[in-house]
Amino acid sequence: MTTDLFPGFSAPWIDIPVGRFFARIGGPEDAPPVLLLHGFPQTHACWHRIAPALAETHRVICLDLKGYGWSAAPEGDARHETYAKRTLARDVVAVMEHLGHVHFALVGHDRGARIGYRLALDEPGRVARLALLDILPTLVQWERIEASSGSAHWKDLARPAPEPENEIGRDPDGYFEGLLRDWSNAKSLDAFAPAALALYRQGWAVPERIHAMCEDYRAGATRDREADLADLAAQRTIPCPTLILTGDGYLDRSAEALLTAWQRTFAPNATGVDLISGHFLAEENPEGTRDALRAFLAA
Repeated sequence: MTTDLFPGFSAPWIDIPVGRFFARIGGPEDAPPVLLLHGFPQTHACWHRIAPALAETHRVICLDLKGYGWSAAPEGDARHETYAKRTLARDVVAVMEHLGHVHFALVGHDRGARIGYRLALDEPGRVARLALLDILPTLVQWERIEASSGSAHWKDLARPAPEPENEIGRDPDGYFEGLLRDWSNAKSLDAFAPAALALYRQGWAVPERIHAMCEDYRAGATRDREADLADLAAQRTIPCPTLILTGDGYLDRSAEALLTAWQRTFAPNATGVDLISGHFLAEENPEGTRDALRAFLAA
């Protein structure tokens, strides 16, 4: 029998014009809403260790992003607009409006964080508070990639279809579990609950979802980078309170402090919290992640 990672949470399917989305929702209906967005290569399940605590004070929505988990996974387009973070942010807005929320807090990890800061820049009136977990701005990440050999998967996944799709498809578990190990501090799968891993495997074993993940990165190399460069040139910044929450084991800190990178680009007033963790903060250090988010959301 499958373990329920979100006891007491509902499990609705949400139909919007671009397709069907899956979420787990908990907490008082009249409480302030907070949207939790996962990253690559995971699903909403990554929040299972902190969502119940946040649901004590908030209406918590844990969403499977387009192309991930059980949400719709349409084919990409030639310009990579389908999985551009601007497009995915519009999807998020449509989902939240369907649920009755036009203004909400947002917590994003990895790719979900990129959707979060894009939404906060494009539609600042939507986001009440923004927490970004373990990422740099996309344009800064690409600058670092081009200056060194770091984050090789960004370039690999952004190659033309179907090259990366075919390579990953030969052994999806081997590929994606290798990333989970490499990006965690313990270099193992020990931090991931078996039931969560089972959900991740379900998603990444499907060819159209492998394609969607590659399209996510192709958009990152094109449309997302262009959007960041345009906003930087226009000196647009995120107006809402912003928390930069990072682990000590994944992103390179030698060139510049992570908080500094955000403060000089899109979040000049951001605050930061550093945790002992690899890339997967909500699973590797759920207590520290929970405490930091509760304090931030309550401020």
